[in-house]
Amino acid sequence: MRMYDIINKKKRGCVLTQEEIRFMTEGYTKGEIPDYQMSALMMAVCFQGMTEEETLALTLAMRDSGEVLDLSEIEGIKVDKHSTGGVGDKTSLVLTPMIAALGIPVAKMSGRGLGHTGGTIDKLECFPGFSTELTKEQFCQNVNRIKMAIMGQTADLAPADKKLYALRDVTATVEQLSLIASSIMSKKLAAGADAIVLDVKTGNGAFMKEEKDAFALAREMVQIGKNAGKRMAAVITDMEQPLGNAVGNSLEVKEAILSLNGLGPKDLMDVVYALGAEMVLAAEKAATEEEARNLLEQTIREKTALDKFAEFVETQGGEKQYVYQPELLPAAGIQMQVINTDTGYVGGILAEEIGLANLILGGGRNTKDSPVDLSVGILLHKKRGQALQPGEALATIYANDMEQAKEAYGKIVGAYRIQPQAPEELLMVKGILRS
Repeated sequence: MRMYDIINKKKRGCVLTQEEIRFMTEGYTKGEIPDYQMSALMMAVCFQGMTEEETLALTLAMRDSGEVLDLSEIEGIKVDKHSTGGVGDKTSLVLTPMIAALGIPVAKMSGRGLGHTGGTIDKLECFPGFSTELTKEQFCQNVNRIKMAIMGQTADLAPADKKLYALRDVTATVEQLSLIASSIMSKKLAAGADAIVLDVKTGNGAFMKEEKDAFALAREMVQIGKNAGKRMAAVITDMEQPLGNAVGNSLEVKEAILSLNGLGPKDLMDVVYALGAEMVLAAEKAATEEEARNLLEQTIREKTALDKFAEFVETQGGEKQYVYQPELLPAAGIQMQVINTDTGYVGGILAEEIGLANLILGGGRNTKDSPVDLSVGILLHKKRGQALQPGEALATIYANDMEQAKEAYGKIVGAYRIQPQAPEELLMVKGILRS
């Protein structure tokens, strides 16, 4: 078998066999196939596309390129959740303890953020002593004992995807549906859960800007998971503006704690309940969406999810009193209000611009080795549909550097779209696809 023949075959629009896909994936991971040949194949895929069978074969080949976690020692139906990313997306911090509080095992692998905000692990490190560096044995023990654990992704998890994505990133071959879907799903399948719920974002702050593209990606990923023997659901959610009011690591943790106390912003909780219902249904803890939602609401009302979050933080080495006293979390030294000068309504907020403002403050990463300031961020006071008067605060900037705060101020002002009439209300949940 030769890589030249595989490239030529795909260039002509032919379907690659499972053996050919595994050959080129393994060869590239081991360094036996050079970048220039894999680049040529990726470009051919961008022009010719991949069938459902090819996409599954590529996903499984990337999954099998490294360690595949065996979670069979964890009791019950293990559920996981993945988001395609967005601004202010602290959903996992709220949702995971709610699910665990219902006795459903959540075995989750997360990464650090690269871009305008920190990832789930960065946010959790706001708790002094917290660690996601768990052995597989500790990970499984924690899930069996308290029904939840979050560990960092290891280098051994789908290494083919990591290498292939780095190549696609510099060869303009990222935005191909099958390649995006197989990249995400290879890591999720390697993480070992029985059921996977996907939060597929759409809007100006999402990777998939157009709703139709988000639905297409969701369908592709659900089909891959189904063909791989997993229970799957995808919830397509709005990212036309930041999710919730807080953007920035410690601010988002504080908002998550507020949410677990029953004081969460409506847009955030709409997404949490939609995703949570799918996880409860997949775990067979409820027969209908209504029943699942009632169970989830009970964990907030009775504070069992809040207590579960504190137990989780303590189990992984963190200071659990910070959950009950969030004022102890990292705080920035400078607060600056962003003042409105117009009369009208918030027609929209460019989520990506708010994310870039957070990056300017130091709350995100330009490279994977960049340090993150956990204390900085932005708290939005006005969201889409709200009335505005001159002199009101649109947002508060939390910073540790005055020049950075001033630069972020301009970005935030530019992100607001103000119009004379109130806009239509946005639906947070655009649709749900299930296997």
